[in-house]
Amino acid sequence: MDQEFSNARDYVTNLASRGRYHFTSAEAKAALSASADAVKLALLRLAKQGLIASPSRGFHVIVPPEYKSLGCLPADQFIPQLMEHLNQPYYAGLLSAAQFYGAAHHRPQEFQVFTEKPRRALKCGKVRVAFIVRKQLRDVLTKPFNTPRGAVAVSTPEATAVDLVGYPDHAGGIEQSATVLSELAEQLDPHKLVSAAQTAPMPWAQRLGYLLELSERPEVAGALKEYVRQYARNTVPLALHSDNEGERSSDWKLLINEDVEPEF
Repeated sequence: MDQEFSNARDYVTNLASRGRYHFTSAEAKAALSASADAVKLALLRLAKQGLIASPSRGFHVIVPPEYKSLGCLPADQFIPQLMEHLNQPYYAGLLSAAQFYGAAHHRPQEFQVFTEKPRRALKCGKVRVAFIVRKQLRDVLTKPFNTPRGAVAVSTPEATAVDLVGYPDHAGGIEQSATVLSELAEQLDPHKLVSAAQTAPMPWAQRLGYLLELSERPEVAGALKEYVRQYARNTVPLALHSDNEGERSSDWKLLINEDVEPEF
């Protein structure tokens, strides 16, 4: 930025007036023509006043009045800019993605973001973001959703369904995953579901198909069943943390070792 400012408040006000609600410490230092220590102190003063927040070291967001009680921007309004700043691919997934499709049974307590590399969870005011590592992340299809601060990448309904069975512990357990799947099912394309399953281990497809049938949406799982019949080699347990006892589903090569009753 070529323009220089006499104080940090003017700098932040100018950014917001132009619709930009994020900046880095380096950008602030350049705009204020001050030492790193002086800029740090100035930004700390603005943070204490609730005007800005720092979700990550060296990365700041401007907190407009409507989000002052939150103490930060909502996660979907700064995660795209933060991940661009970190030069890391990402997408919003699991329960956070389901919420974009109107399928989150309960409002998630944290914003769930998939990345290629491990990152610590972050807290910004009352906002919490969990980062989950996803193999083949770049192969996962996403859909942009507009927010007041730009677009956020969200896994497609089909990719979300696959992740819900792949990461049940992050979704509140396999029964909660099944409940969300039952709400998401009407938006799933059977053939796109197979494509999404191909970005993940085969056991995920086996569990997903069974849970979709359990949710009384067998027609959605038809193409997935053919995929499993053709390529699945081993019988796997439905739940990883339960005993290896139970009935077997020949259609899905699955050991039903946990009773699952999704809420409808």
